[in-house]
Amino acid sequence: MTVHHSFEKSLYKWKDISGLNFALLTPEGKEIVNTGSKKLPVREKLEEFLEQDAVSKAAGTLHYFKVCHQEELIGLLLVWGKGVSSHTIGELAVCQLEELAEAYSQRTDKNTYMQNLLLGNYTSVDAFNGAKRLKIPQQCPRAVLLVQTKQPKDENALSMVKNLFTARTGHYITYMDDGLIIVIKELSPGEDSSSLENAAKTLVDMLNAEAMTQAWVGYSSIADDLSQLPDAYREAQTALTVGKIFYSERNIFPYSHLGLGHLIYQLPLSACEKFIAETFQGESLDSLDEETYATIRTFFENNLNLSETARQLYVHRNTLVYRFEKLQKRFGLDLRTFRDSLTFQLAILINNYMKYKELPH
Repeated sequence: MTVHHSFEKSLYKWKDISGLNFALLTPEGKEIVNTGSKKLPVREKLEEFLEQDAVSKAAGTLHYFKVCHQEELIGLLLVWGKGVSSHTIGELAVCQLEELAEAYSQRTDKNTYMQNLLLGNYTSVDAFNGAKRLKIPQQCPRAVLLVQTKQPKDENALSMVKNLFTARTGHYITYMDDGLIIVIKELSPGEDSSSLENAAKTLVDMLNAEAMTQAWVGYSSIADDLSQLPDAYREAQTALTVGKIFYSERNIFPYSHLGLGHLIYQLPLSACEKFIAETFQGESLDSLDEETYATIRTFFENNLNLSETARQLYVHRNTLVYRFEKLQKRFGLDLRTFRDSLTFQLAILINNYMKYKELPH
């Protein structure tokens, strides 16, 4: 919700309570909100009031008020009504509008501060002073969650994520230029990494059910100090990238559980190409059909148990043995043995990484 939407909502509430009509204008006289059909004063009348030192004045049934923020004029409030009470109501409305402007300014300042902090744009002294000015606790456990949706810069998804975390003021939700939604989650006493997993699951489920979009979440380790958040942000970025490359069947990627994918991600491409060439002698994993991939994946998930794999795939055990013998003749690897199955699993992960590196970024 923008600050102008907040102003509009507030003034319509004032109208419902007082029965008076309100209009809010920019300092240039452009209408922001008008709760009724009252005719606005001519430009000369507005300029005359602006040139005065007074912050308010009454002209018959029309009351003029200046709305300021940090000693700067941000708007003109007009109130139509008779008697002293109308002027008092206008003054109270001005107080609320100025408080809304201050709250919105602080929230925007904090988001900007957090963005620059995550990107490493501050020295340690500037980061400390900025946190002190904005009253952001220095020592506090936090983690960074990066949310990617199928549709980049999905405003509906961003709104839902903000609504999910509005119960507590210690959370910060913002966008980066790459379209990822950033959640800086503050942990309550007693919360640990399991609460981050629950938050990630809630985000994915909510966006899938309510925003009707697929979502992926990568999240960092817990940072105990504000100065550790840039590292936490990089961890969340790595978790999301590595997770989507190597574990495409999942939607949630904790940095602390990236497994072999994290190791392979740090290998030079030349080493990966050499491993594939030496392992398969010219054969390509990309030529495998989906049924074969499903068979291999289920076999690995069942810890190389032929009988359980055959049961889950609804095939005879001998049929499964035949399929693996065909794979052995083709690739020279017997997936029924631990050593060859490990080599094949590594090859699948490395092949996914090589395909990722070929894509434009």
